[in-house]
Amino acid sequence: MTFKTSTAEGPVNFFNVYDLEKMAQSVIPKGAFGYIASGAGDTFTLYENIRAFNHKLIVPQVLRNVENPETNTEIYGDKISSPIIMAPVAAHKLANVQGEVASAKGVGEFNTIYTISSYSTTDLPEVTKALNGAPEWFQFYFSKDDGINRNIMDRVKEQGIKAIVLTADATVGGNRETDARNGYVFPVGMPIVEEYLPQGAGQTMDFVYKSAKQKLSPRDVEFIAEYSGLPVYVKGPQCKEDVDIALSAGASGIWVTNHGGRQLDGGPAAFDSLQEVAEAVDKRVPIVFDSGVRRGQHVFKALASGADLVAIGRPVIYGLALGGSVGVRQVFEKLNDELKMVMQLAGTQTIEDVKNFKLRHNPYDAPLPPEAAPLKLY
Repeated sequence: MTFKTSTAEGPVNFFNVYDLEKMAQSVIPKGAFGYIASGAGDTFTLYENIRAFNHKLIVPQVLRNVENPETNTEIYGDKISSPIIMAPVAAHKLANVQGEVASAKGVGEFNTIYTISSYSTTDLPEVTKALNGAPEWFQFYFSKDDGINRNIMDRVKEQGIKAIVLTADATVGGNRETDARNGYVFPVGMPIVEEYLPQGAGQTMDFVYKSAKQKLSPRDVEFIAEYSGLPVYVKGPQCKEDVDIALSAGASGIWVTNHGGRQLDGGPAAFDSLQEVAEAVDKRVPIVFDSGVRRGQHVFKALASGADLVAIGRPVIYGLALGGSVGVRQVFEKLNDELKMVMQLAGTQTIEDVKNFKLRHNPYDAPLPPEAAPLKLY
């Protein structure tokens, strides 16, 4: 049976990115939406990611001579319009028939970094072309076969991709009960990694993860850095010990995440982990943060807690489902506009000012915002 999903392309009317999730459920097929929106196990960590941002408070600052805050920033010589970048997300064709081509077009028009997943449903050249010169990073699910790994890195370098992001926290799929209840299998192919996914579409994500290397070690970081000659971000450290291991192996950056609550349920919120990781990194390398980002104030708090860049995933996919490339661009614009508003009210003119901002500890309970209430997924 042919998989049918959204064909949308055009402006989306929404007030915040929580709206998009509810709206996207009506246009993405049930199994695919469950795969995108759900988390692992009891979904504790999925929703803790959102709650945790209220563990810290932004104290408004006045008389700071601030007007029209500037969100532009720079990394590796690339000037981007905002510290908000695209997180690696698998299989964009689940949400829109245009897939990663439309996502990349929207990100490129916003002029920020696009991180393409190994499990992209569109091949590298098409995505790079759609970015129209915007910087691109590659998220690597490492194969058990180093010949395949070299082949993929050769292709990455040919495309002019600027950095490699090694995902280290997904050596096996999390307990995705929503997928099991929906009987979900992948209805689309993954051309970048088809060499070690010989059966292509129609596989469960558990099969996909098992096809990648489970026994990752510091030597794998060294191998990627040496062979590719590109900066390597290790995606997954949430504690000081893992930061030390990654940096000792030659990592050029740390990507703090818990995979959006999709891997180890019962783990800490990514925002809480960010603060420990930032202290361990101590500004030696850049830090990217993702998981649970739904508001401009979330971006602000992450930057003020040690992140250099903040990546978003699910909101972009919902924008893609509802509006194609235009919807993707709107998601970035919406969060960036919210960030600017927060910066103005917090008395910060630049992203560097935000990074130097001191948050206040919240001594009270941080409930889940009503806008973030769980949806029925199966």
